[in-house]
Amino acid sequence: VMSVVVMFFAIIAALAGWWLARQRLTVKPWLEQGVIEGVPDFGASRDPAKRVGLGFLLAVVGSLFALLTGAYFMRRELGDWQPLPVPPILWFNTAMLLLSSIALEWAQRAVRRGSRTQLRLGLAAAAVFAVTFLAGQLLAWGELAASGYVVDGNPSNSFFYLVTGLHGLHILGGLAALGWASVKAWGRGGVESVRLNVELCATYWLFMLFVWMVLFSLLAGWASDFVAFCQQLLS
Repeated sequence: VMSVVVMFFAIIAALAGWWLARQRLTVKPWLEQGVIEGVPDFGASRDPAKRVGLGFLLAVVGSLFALLTGAYFMRRELGDWQPLPVPPILWFNTAMLLLSSIALEWAQRAVRRGSRTQLRLGLAAAAVFAVTFLAGQLLAWGELAASGYVVDGNPSNSFFYLVTGLHGLHILGGLAALGWASVKAWGRGGVESVRLNVELCATYWLFMLFVWMVLFSLLAGWASDFVAFCQQLLS
């Protein structure tokens, strides 16, 4: 169990390191040589702080789901654990979340090209796909409840509702940030004024897609098979 949690944290750390490297936050400006021209733009200095803030948020979220993953593997070892069937609609929901992330990547490219129309289309598509994902999760809950798999029916049921509910709440929070980016995109400001918002939303969405893929593998049983396979190799 601990090896699984450590592996999850290692992946999170690797992703965080790669992302920070992309943001040039590891650059040491005090070691740069040359003449500094002009007055520093203190307004732009807020951008790295926002990126670091998102990095800390993703670290906290990743730690939360890593602990839940460890709890899942420990709890399923007890005799009262009865796996519940995975609703087929989860495949559709996964596709919706993937398309939402792709739409945000498209919106990022639209910002670089300076295309306001494509930016707005990308943001709108990302929001529609994300809302569809959440609606599909609610349908999965209703399907399981109608089949008798209620929250207090079995520990596996409780785990399913817990992790999917927490993930859905994080998607809702991302939708709030996406809504703010959309307001700015439909405002009078230029495309560049929304660049940072779109970049942060795209990063957050990609991370939540990764978290969902891990959770989906747990719910479908693939993660358990993978861990068992690794244990056989190490034994």
